[in-house]
Amino acid sequence: MAVRSLSVAAALLAVSVPALAANEAVPPRVVVASAIQTAAAIPVPVLRADVKVTSEVVRIGDVIDNAGVAAQIAIYRAPDPGTTGTLPAAQVIDALRAHQVIGVDTHGIRNVVVTRLARTIDADAIELQIAVALEHRHGLGDARDLSLTFDKDLRTMRLDATNSGAINAVVTRFDPRNGRFDVTLEVGNDSGGAPARLRFTGTAVETVEAAVLARDVDRNSLLKFSDVVMERRPKAEVGNDAANRDHVIGMQARRQMRAGQALRRADLTKPDLVQRDQAVTLIYQAAGIYLTVRGKATESGTEGDVVSALNLQSKRTVSGVVVGRGQVSVSPVAPIVPRRLASAAPATEAPAMAAASAPVSVGNSAPVSPKPE
Repeated sequence: MAVRSLSVAAALLAVSVPALAANEAVPPRVVVASAIQTAAAIPVPVLRADVKVTSEVVRIGDVIDNAGVAAQIAIYRAPDPGTTGTLPAAQVIDALRAHQVIGVDTHGIRNVVVTRLARTIDADAIELQIAVALEHRHGLGDARDLSLTFDKDLRTMRLDATNSGAINAVVTRFDPRNGRFDVTLEVGNDSGGAPARLRFTGTAVETVEAAVLARDVDRNSLLKFSDVVMERRPKAEVGNDAANRDHVIGMQARRQMRAGQALRRADLTKPDLVQRDQAVTLIYQAAGIYLTVRGKATESGTEGDVVSALNLQSKRTVSGVVVGRGQVSVSPVAPIVPRRLASAAPATEAPAMAAASAPVSVGNSAPVSPKPE
């Protein structure tokens, strides 16, 4: 091909040889030799097999090396950003010849692959940018708590490679009545061109993480670890009272609930340690005395609740505080001692009072009086 290029150049320059030969000062042989040397100094255009472009068009300088002054001439429309196209080498040579670019060395290339470079912005990055633009607007929470639903399927965006600047929200609208948003993002162009603008519309909902029932539960059922799963639910559904897993496990349902229902703290209570009509132990505890008596609960209650119970020995109904599973504490009311009498007691009597109130433990039988000395 180098010989062919030199032949072409020599043929073009040979046209001017007769005119130059008319000048007796320059011999014809010297003119031809000079023309051949000039043609040999011109770099040969070489075809490229793999072409990468950033603009909307493919120029001569993109497809060949040593394009010279013809480098900026556009010959093809570039493929879409981030995509690749193929051109037959013969077709490219014809396009170059149409612009007087001849003598191209193809190196045996049959096809030219053209790739248009692009900046890729994935769907997650777009969603995050919109959530950041909407956070704390009209009562919305943090961006991480927002669930966005788009009017059109959100897909990966491919922009011109020159749009490599920052992504900023230039227009942000949100209607709290229906949750509709309208956000326009702008992507800067580092080459000085116009920035790319992307508009998105849809619905934004603030969510919270809540414990959700994995099965139907009945009233007074105790919840186990396998009974709940953690999900994000709209804040409007559970409010500020959403229950988490740590608060749910071991708690008791106040009412019947269905699977898939998000739990609130108000839906749960501490488990009943005493059930109605359950046999319980009544505990009488005073200074120096600890007695237990069999009883029967007449109502249910959890730890700390005041419930009524029947003393099976005296057949009397008493009130007490639930202190454990099947245990009700019935403590007598402490007598009120006047301050004067309390302060008048000599300090020397304290050991004697302590000895008189030595603890006495009695099982499930009736109270027993201490033996007389």
